[in-house]
Amino acid sequence: MKIALVTGTSTGIGLETAVLAAEAGYEVVATMRNTDKAGALLERLPDADVRQLDVTDPDSVRACVDGVITDHGRLDALINNAGAGHLGTIELERVDDVRDVMEVNFFGVVQTTKAALPHLRAAKGRLITVTSVGGVVGQPFNEAYCAAKFAVEGWMESLAPVVGKLGVAVSVIEPGAVATEFVANVRADRDIEALVAGAGDYQPVINAYLARTQQAFSAAQSARECAEVVVGALTAAEPRFRYQSSEWAAGFTAVKLADADGSAVQALTTSWLGA
Repeated sequence: MKIALVTGTSTGIGLETAVLAAEAGYEVVATMRNTDKAGALLERLPDADVRQLDVTDPDSVRACVDGVITDHGRLDALINNAGAGHLGTIELERVDDVRDVMEVNFFGVVQTTKAALPHLRAAKGRLITVTSVGGVVGQPFNEAYCAAKFAVEGWMESLAPVVGKLGVAVSVIEPGAVATEFVANVRADRDIEALVAGAGDYQPVINAYLARTQQAFSAAQSARECAEVVVGALTAAEPRFRYQSSEWAAGFTAVKLADADGSAVQALTTSWLGA
């Protein structure tokens, strides 16, 4: 049986991906920073091999991947899903806040991928990373988050042909708004009310952005719908490099991918900030 390691499986896309990968025939190693939060996953997937993994901790990453190889003898797929949302703008936050976002959303992917790659090469396996439409289109008050996701996309786009020559297929998945995920992650990272209260001259534009974003997330796709795209890439005979998780996400990223001078993206995202 093929072995798939999925990061960030306590909730949302990661949880649904673990369940669907198991249904597709993979033996799933479901990882999370705090295994006390495994209850929701185990209700759906009682036989899951749940392991502790903090993608920001190199020792945790090495121990987890080494343990998988010791116990299962192989690793056929890594699905990098763990990450966290963040709202802010540089004048209103510390540079260390930006570093923290990069650590979770970019360097966590780098560390986990590095540990897994020798085993993925041996298996001629799959490397799949959940990024975001924010890895293609920079968005207001998402400077640090989009920077991290841009970095992931650039890193994976550069890595893909190299490891592809050695038999590893690389894909990135670009979700747009996913129900419940964004608000929960951002509130855990930084209190929105405190951000607004301390926004000063930025307050009118951040309020306009938050109103627009709340409306967008009212029509968000489900985590399961996004996970179906992830597992589609996992099981495809010839996986693509880039997948969007919805028609909306495909249309949104297409604005950037066809925007040679940047004016279309700037016009779109500026419109989110009010008249």
